[in-house]
Amino acid sequence: MNVVKAAPPSICGFKPRDVESGPPATATAAAKLGFVKVNESNEIKSLGLSCGVDVGSRGLRPIKAMEDQTVSVKTDRSAINALFVLSANQSFLKLFSQKMSTAGNSTNIVWHKCAVEKLDRQRLLQQKGCVIWITGLSGSGKSTVACALSQGLHLRGKLTYILDGDNVRHGLNRDLGFNAEDRAENIRRIAEVAKLFADAGIICIASLISPYRKDRDACRALFPEGDFIEVFMDVPLNICENRDPKGLYKLARAGKIKGFTGVDDPYEPPLNCEIVLQQKGRDCVSPSSMAETVISYLEEKGYLQA
Repeated sequence: MNVVKAAPPSICGFKPRDVESGPPATATAAAKLGFVKVNESNEIKSLGLSCGVDVGSRGLRPIKAMEDQTVSVKTDRSAINALFVLSANQSFLKLFSQKMSTAGNSTNIVWHKCAVEKLDRQRLLQQKGCVIWITGLSGSGKSTVACALSQGLHLRGKLTYILDGDNVRHGLNRDLGFNAEDRAENIRRIAEVAKLFADAGIICIASLISPYRKDRDACRALFPEGDFIEVFMDVPLNICENRDPKGLYKLARAGKIKGFTGVDDPYEPPLNCEIVLQQKGRDCVSPSSMAETVISYLEEKGYLQA
């Protein structure tokens, strides 16, 4: 039988001196691992593993495993893209698997939770968020007590914010009047804002007449048990009218203001409020003393620590 010798294969441009027609068992095992057998030469030795050969062996065999490495880039990119799409779809499905809700005229809405919650903010501030709702007739001292309370808590290193009825009507509620419907909406909006402050861990002080019991009860229902602290400024109408710091009673008596609380519109006192601050006859209790009463209540209930 005639044997035809083929031209020896080359690796990295170098031709080995001798190529066996069939590698021994050890060469076959090496080929499976991506190595080839070659004769020792100075040229091959100088190449080392950069050409993908096993230096020091006697034989040489082409490597098929080298060809398989060329498919990895496209395959890996496709796999990464597929994983990205899968992850995005899972996040999308997770969002819409939550309960959809309706609030007023807002439909198909989902509450989005965050990792930082009320307890975390309270620990940061070393206090508990709540609302102190100060209610009473015009001239009863609501705004004055609110400021004294805020100052007293500030001196103790506690963060507060006042939502004064007149101040809020300069901006957020400037579109509202003083009829029953607008008053209810005015109170609802302030309660919702107070709820956000309380959720932020802030002690929110809301100071407004809020004459109707049902509206105040609706505000209370927005808060967890204990976080709505109703403070009633129990000051008789005649004292409030004698004070008349804004001149509103005088205008109401003259018929220039309609629907004024205490004159031609009723005030409904709280039935079960947390704190009552009384001012009767000639006994004059200072605003700071009233504020200390509220602060003592907060300390007792644990709101001045996280």
